[in-house]
Parts: sequence; structure tokens; C-alpha cells
Amino acid sequence: MNKTAKHSVMALLAVTLGLCASLAQAQAVNRVYAIDQRGEVVMDPYGLCWRTSWWTPAAAAQDPAGCKCDKDLLPKGTCDAAAPAAAPAAPAAPAAPAAVPANKKVTVAADALFDFNKATLRPEGKAKLDGVVAASQKLTLEVVIAVGHADRIGGAAYNQKLSERRAAAVKDYLVGKGIPANRIYTEGKGNKQPVTKPGDCKGPKSAKVIACLQPDRRVDIEIIGTQK
Repeated sequence: MNKTAKHSVMALLAVTLGLCASLAQAQAVNRVYAIDQRGEVVMDPYGLCWRTSWWTPAAAAQDPAGCKCDKDLLPKGTCDAAAPAAAPAAPAAPAAPAAVPANKKVTVAADALFDFNKATLRPEGKAKLDGVVAASQKLTLEVVIAVGHADRIGGAAYNQKLSERRAAAVKDYLVGKGIPANRIYTEGKGNKQPVTKPGDCKGPKSAKVIACLQPDRRVDIEIIGTQK
């Protein structure tokens, strides 16, 4: 191995170890964002905070970086400026227990929402999303998380864009039904999180393979809020 390649490998190793350390540090102090050795939040190349796997809007509201990273997704009033301290008051009666967050996760098959290789909602898909809207109306809504997925047919970059466009189409429809845009978080995972196993759906692109890969073409929708 020449000197330049050796230095590149060592640099990559250092970055990887640094990220792992920051994730471990975040977990140790119940942080929901990855933090570096200075205690600063790690940012991705697009300027977004690097979330840990235990991120939720409610948990982010308790993180010191929550308002900086995800202000629009946090419960209302979380990031408002603190009011001036008032004079001490007489002891109050014990407060009632806080409402327990109610999480509802709905997985909608993308073939029901879109035609193969498309990101335009079908009438059948709109009917399914109406059910998501109805479920959200039973909660004091915190956030709706819509994550688009694609199957393995096509290139990784193309599938990433397709999954993002599918998630965006779902968001546009939900906004049109009255859910505030700043309460909807969208993300595309491309073909990186298939439901099918590596040995399933063997062979080149065909009608049979496309049908077999249907479970991978999906949109995961998670509704988070407190029961009314």
C-alpha cells in the first residue's frame, strides 16, 4: 500500500471512530443527536443535525439542541422564549399526570399509492391517506413522519430520488387535507431498507420480479401525538 492510500485509509478510520464515539457519547447522556468531542451537534453535508436512532419529537424537545435542529417538529411552545420569573407562589395542588404520547404507525403499500416507477398518487392511494388523516384527527398531533421506499430495480441514485418524491407526494396530499406542513417530516430511503430478503425475487427485471418486490415499494407513515 502506498503512502497516500495509507493516509486515506487512516483518515477514513478516524472519521468512522469519531462518529461512533459521538453516538456513544450521545447515548450515555440521553441525547437524541450525535455530538462531537466538543459537545457540539454533528451536522451532515446538507447542514442538518445528525439524529440518533432513538430520536422522536418528544425526545428532541428535551435535548438542548432540539430547537436548533428541529424547531418546526417540536411540540408547540417548546421553543418559545422563557417568560420572566414570577414571585414565589403558594404551593399548588399536585398536577394531574401528563398525557402519555400515543404513537400510531401505518405502513401503506406504495403500489396502492402509485403506479410502478411513479410518484403520482392514484385514487386508491388517496383513499388510504384519508384514513391517515382520520387517525391524526383523533390525536393532539405532534408530527407525521412519512418515509418513502423503493425496490431494487434501477440505480441507487434514481431510487433515492423516487422514494423522496413519493414521500413528498404524500405530504402534499396530507397538507391539502388540513394537516399543517410544519407537522409533516418526510424522508426517502431509496432501496436501502427492503422488506424482501436477499434470496427473494431472483432474476432480472420482469413482471414476476416486479410483483415479488411489491413489499419493498412502500411508504411508512408514523403518526405521533397525544390521545384527545
